[in-house]
Amino acid sequence: MAAVSPTARDAAVQIVRTLRDAGHVAYFAGGCVRDRLLGREPKDHDVATDAKPEQVRARFPKSRFVGEAFGVVLVRLLHHDVEVATFRSDGGYEDGRRPTAVHFTDARHDALRRDFTINGLFEDPLAPPDEAIIDHVGGRADLRDRVIRAIGDPDARLSEDYLRMLRAVRFAARLGFALEEATAAAIRRHAADLGRISRERIGQEVSMMLRLDSRAAAAKLIQSLGLDAATFQEPHADIPLPTLAAFDPADLRDESTTEPSATSMSGTDSAASADLLPAALAAWLIDRNFPASAISAATDPTPAVNRWRAALCLSNDDRSALLAILTLLPLFAKWPGQRVSARKRLLARAHRPAAVAVFRALASHRPDARAALSALDADAPALFAQGVAPEPYLTGEDLIAAGRRPGPAFKRLLDDAYDLQLELAFPDRAAALAWLATQP
Repeated sequence: MAAVSPTARDAAVQIVRTLRDAGHVAYFAGGCVRDRLLGREPKDHDVATDAKPEQVRARFPKSRFVGEAFGVVLVRLLHHDVEVATFRSDGGYEDGRRPTAVHFTDARHDALRRDFTINGLFEDPLAPPDEAIIDHVGGRADLRDRVIRAIGDPDARLSEDYLRMLRAVRFAARLGFALEEATAAAIRRHAADLGRISRERIGQEVSMMLRLDSRAAAAKLIQSLGLDAATFQEPHADIPLPTLAAFDPADLRDESTTEPSATSMSGTDSAASADLLPAALAAWLIDRNFPASAISAATDPTPAVNRWRAALCLSNDDRSALLAILTLLPLFAKWPGQRVSARKRLLARAHRPAAVAVFRALASHRPDARAALSALDADAPALFAQGVAPEPYLTGEDLIAAGRRPGPAFKRLLDDAYDLQLELAFPDRAAALAWLATQP
């Protein structure tokens, strides 16, 4: 029988046992305790201890500081990385993010400085199951009642790190929990202070939320709490989000073709994953900025895209994908009236699967989009079967060989020839060359 590889939990348990054998207090802490109590598989296991960072490093040679000022050591054990943090309490906060001082302390005070009660639990993995949970903050009751509640004074907890407001939204959406009333009220009072947080950190939180199945609930909560103005650097608008609510990431996986030469055509899982964030952003941006004109050719999405790029610190790839998706929507809206060549060119465009997914979400509540989508769905299989991005029969070298000089007419000839090829007017390259000889 093959040996079973040790898990991250096995590594964390061994770390706790080693520290305990050396006379220290050590527990599992935070999210791994929360998720296990909810019946979810923890992504990682963090350990909290009264051992000082240098004591942790002395016990585990394969370790390094990753937050020395905060007492955090990364231990490599059994092929897993485990964060081991010394119990601490934080001094005052001056920048809405970092404490001005850190004091090493005990488990109770460490729990009291954490953000939400459901994240303030400890677990003793060496104790009997009915004695394993150490709860100084009422986290078990809030897990049972499905509530996100700040530990202690919510205004104080949020002012320590204003990003906690978005974290509260993410936890509520991810777990399907409600925000406790005093915590929600404090978020509304401090909503404008989110603007003091770096755009990169805000963008990371929004990205994580939009990758959840509950993305629309998270977005709606951001708006209802008044966090949207600071998040997007645009006026507050608590409006319906029908496009984002209807957006389905499963639509990103385009399995209608295996054509290898078309750009972004096969809809692989990796391509779908890469386009998930820009597609979800496109749906949300439409609902907030273009609720009545998202598929109008007269609408230029570039200013809104650039504003969101800056507000969320989007990568160049995500910004380009977001703009491409929004640019393709009015072309899909005109699908029924386009030539076969224009339809094939459209199907071969980069980010086409993501744009279709957003267009499908639009069609759920927009009759004009619904009619165009029906025609697209009916036509696409046959067009893919014919080939939507074949190698062109004619190239610039062919035109030069025929005595043509590069210029505006040069490009028009190539475009006309490729359109005819897409429309199957040429059976082969010889026919295309014969056509070229007839052109003035």
